[in-house]
Amino acid sequence: MNANSSATSNHEVVRIGIFIPYGAQLLDTACIDIFASMSREYFAMIGESMVPPGIFGLAPSVEIFYIGKVPPGHLIPLTASMSILCTHRFSSPEVAPGKLDIVLVPGPDPKLDLYSDAAALSWLAGHANNETKTTDILSVCSGIYLCGAAGILKGKKACGPRGLQGDLRTRFESQEVIWVGEELRWVGDGNLWSGGGVTNGNDLVAAYTRQSRHFPGSVAELGLKFVEVDERPQRYED
Repeated sequence: MNANSSATSNHEVVRIGIFIPYGAQLLDTACIDIFASMSREYFAMIGESMVPPGIFGLAPSVEIFYIGKVPPGHLIPLTASMSILCTHRFSSPEVAPGKLDIVLVPGPDPKLDLYSDAAALSWLAGHANNETKTTDILSVCSGIYLCGAAGILKGKKACGPRGLQGDLRTRFESQEVIWVGEELRWVGDGNLWSGGGVTNGNDLVAAYTRQSRHFPGSVAELGLKFVEVDERPQRYED
């Protein structure tokens, strides 16, 4: 028997939703694969020659849901002429507030009318503000505009793209956000984590998993090694 398969079956299942109601940047969305690379399923595929049984036994299963406004089975547009299959509409009971551990919000075109679907914004706010505060929201790049439209930035420290800090301050002035995106690649404030532009999403996920209750330290470090994502300094070098 494979040594990994003999590990205890009493492992955590981490449920992650990627919220893409208006399309998104492909590179923003791609950081979801870091989570998948820390999963029990990925470690089993890699095999015992590269995954010590002790670490395999700590790895959670990871379930990923691609959530949009379109019905399941329809395509959600990304940049670079790519599309992704919607697995759940945001109104699906399986992904209702309180049912997900993590919601990843990749960046849409910030020039779109992000207030056009109040129900979708309410869904995001419901996850951020559920009674137990057990859902972590991770915003990548212009995903911060969706978070702002949903009203979940109030009094929080937040990043967003460096070049759009002025626009963010103006647009969400009433929420009294502490904008730190000119200096920092990512920041965590309670259950809201936000990153700067595009590939800073990789740094965001790396930092989050290293501090997350869902991924033991050895699991996070091995997963990051497999995908060769080494968290850059939180503060920009220039």
